[in-house]
Amino acid sequence: MSSFSISPVFSLREQVVLFEGDCLELLSAIPDGSMQLVVTSPPYNLGKSYERKNSLDKYLQWQDRVIGECIRALHPEGSICWQVGNYVHEGAIVPLDIALYPSFSNRGLKLRNRIVWHFEHGLHCSRRLSGRHETILWFTKTDQYLFDLDPIRVPQKYPEKKYFKGPKAGQYSCNPLGKNPGDVWVIPNVKNNHVEKTIHPCQFPIELVERLVLSMTRKGDWILDPFAGVGSALIAGLKHNRRAAGSELSSEYCAIAQSRIAQSTTGLLKSRPMGRPVYDPQNANRSLTTRLFDETTEKPF
Repeated sequence: MSSFSISPVFSLREQVVLFEGDCLELLSAIPDGSMQLVVTSPPYNLGKSYERKNSLDKYLQWQDRVIGECIRALHPEGSICWQVGNYVHEGAIVPLDIALYPSFSNRGLKLRNRIVWHFEHGLHCSRRLSGRHETILWFTKTDQYLFDLDPIRVPQKYPEKKYFKGPKAGQYSCNPLGKNPGDVWVIPNVKNNHVEKTIHPCQFPIELVERLVLSMTRKGDWILDPFAGVGSALIAGLKHNRRAAGSELSSEYCAIAQSRIAQSTTGLLKSRPMGRPVYDPQNANRSLTTRLFDETTEKPF
């Protein structure tokens, strides 16, 4: 990845744009139909340090405005991937993917997949099951959308399997490039021991966005993240020779995003490689997963 400057204002001539301010201001500067992929994880209206909690109705109205502008900026062959979790109020959850679905469908977009992102660590709940997944709503603007499966194939479970009868008997029955990864993605979330961790409390793992970038865009295409945070989606795009634009309200997060983007262009940014197996404590250190017993009392120490 070659080095380049980060523009604070949008222009189609730039390689990367990071706008500090309201995403609607950035979106107003983006021409119609110019973005190939919109990928983002908006605030969940939980009252985090980077957001102000509103009523659910006001939150959905605000999101609807942003979604409408993103759709306007989206190329006819483009995709929108809206990654969300749950809104929680007085112990009850509202799945935001369900609540936001009408903002897309009412504008004629079609849902191609509801991707489940599964991770194994997070907050521990005491009065309900702990949440260990979020969803990515993948919408397209038209039926003539770009999707290339080959760059994101994963290893076959039985790569040596062959047809045992019929005209293809003896031939391999699976694609030699790998299999479709499916719509459940097991990718670690960015917690304290993650190599990509910054001060942001809800950070995108770069590899999560890479799958979307590689399958839904071509080299040189534009990727937009209206809620850029510390720049993970922009970095995922730049890493694969795409153009990237994002906006972020927090000056602190913008500064971190600028630093991370600069590090990524020189190869100094640490990130979790795509396809790396998920850490398995059973194989790594059995002393952490095996309960020790006193042989005389048969009770745990």
